Amino acid sequence: MDHHWELADEAATAALARQLAGVLDEGLVVYLHGDLGAGKTSFARALLGALGVGERIKSPTYSLVESYRAQGRAAWHLDLYRIADPGELEWLGLDALSDPAALVLVEWPERGTGALPTPDLILHLSYAGSGRAAAMEARTERGARIVSRLS
Repeated sequence: MDHHWELADEAATAALARQLAGVLDEGLVVYLHGDLGAGKTSFARALLGALGVGERIKSPTYSLVESYRAQGRAAWHLDLYRIADPGELEWLGLDALSDPAALVLVEWPERGTGALPTPDLILHLSYAGSGRAAAMEARTERGARIVSRLS
């Protein structure tokens, strides 16, 4: 079951991320889809901040991956925009992403097909008039549990 939100501005995107953080009590793999500027990085930063990441939350656009501790668990934020082939991910040592307790946020996941863990949730962010829209789709039982708590 998909859930949909109209997001008037960046503050509304952050509020959705905080809402997700409030129901997140286990690891989760989230694929973030959307055009450039649709709010993927803003959502990821707000989610990590709401989960207690106190340090500066950097965009992984150039580093490809940033790691954090969030509520005592590993958290990874990947931005694969600059990846041309999933094989390029091998040198990043992404084995840690398979930790079921970890939070994994992946922007541009289609560029890492075959090299990434299966998503629990897929979040589609898109332009909607002067604001944005979000659609969240559960892909696993774990994802469905999280989405049901958002209702």
